[in-house]
Amino acid sequence: MWKSKRRGWRALLLACVCLLWGGAVQARLYDDVVASGTLRVAVYRDFPPYSFERDAKAQGVDVDIARALADRMKLRLELLWMTPDETLDDDLRNYVWKGHYLDKDEANPLAPKHVADVMLRVPYDREYAYKRDSTGEIINDQVVMLAPYQRERWQVAFDSDKIEAVRTLAKLQYYPVGVEVDSVPAFYFTSAMNGRLRNSARHYASAPAAFSAMVNGEVAAIMAMRAEVDWLLFDQHDSRYRAAENGFPTLGRQAWDIGIAIRDGNQQLGYTLEEVIDGMVRSGDMGTLYARYGLTYEKPEFYTDTP
Repeated sequence: MWKSKRRGWRALLLACVCLLWGGAVQARLYDDVVASGTLRVAVYRDFPPYSFERDAKAQGVDVDIARALADRMKLRLELLWMTPDETLDDDLRNYVWKGHYLDKDEANPLAPKHVADVMLRVPYDREYAYKRDSTGEIINDQVVMLAPYQRERWQVAFDSDKIEAVRTLAKLQYYPVGVEVDSVPAFYFTSAMNGRLRNSARHYASAPAAFSAMVNGEVAAIMAMRAEVDWLLFDQHDSRYRAAENGFPTLGRQAWDIGIAIRDGNQQLGYTLEEVIDGMVRSGDMGTLYARYGLTYEKPEFYTDTP
């Protein structure tokens, strides 16, 4: 009977340990980060111009920002390349505070192997930060989103050999337009102008794929995020392909701010990273960084109201 009780206690203890590991935050605190000599930064894989590899070298504005953060803290940079999950909430869970259930350390199977100290390219948006689930609980309560460093918006690019100019969206109802599948532009084209653009949309796996289709003559224009469009135009080096001047009537959010995310409770690390990013924005270093990739840099809304 005693052996049976002992086995029961062992099972209960193991269950408690599993619960603790399963729900505990694995991200390192500031002192642990400094002591390790390494800053782990999560960036998205194959996502030019933000983070990508070319000639076996990590490149992109987010990669350069990650290097700047590590350099200012006098730490070595370790990039964690993220593969997007179904939602941003999943990405925050997998790379900021818990870790992916398939990504385990062989020495400690209960612990995630890779969790970042900071994740880049996260919306700096109060409504999103305090989003609640169906029970009223805050979904991302384990995460703090801070330090906005860029304002992003939507952009159209077009083939000037096929379209003279695109000053209004109405022009695009007469031409095929490439959009990324399941993206905001894809949904926008199904409803804008009372559905008159619906037949214009051609769906592709990514913005670069849509741009390649334009170069190959399959579509006359594309719609994607401005930085993506800027980069594709810059990389193509052909004045035939141009950025349009039009706006997007009835599109709910045409511009939004991008910042970073850290684990909740890691204030000292947050203050340190925020100070570095704020200095880069105010000094103009952030704009210079974006210019290297041919990108239009727009300061986050936070800086439009501050000196």
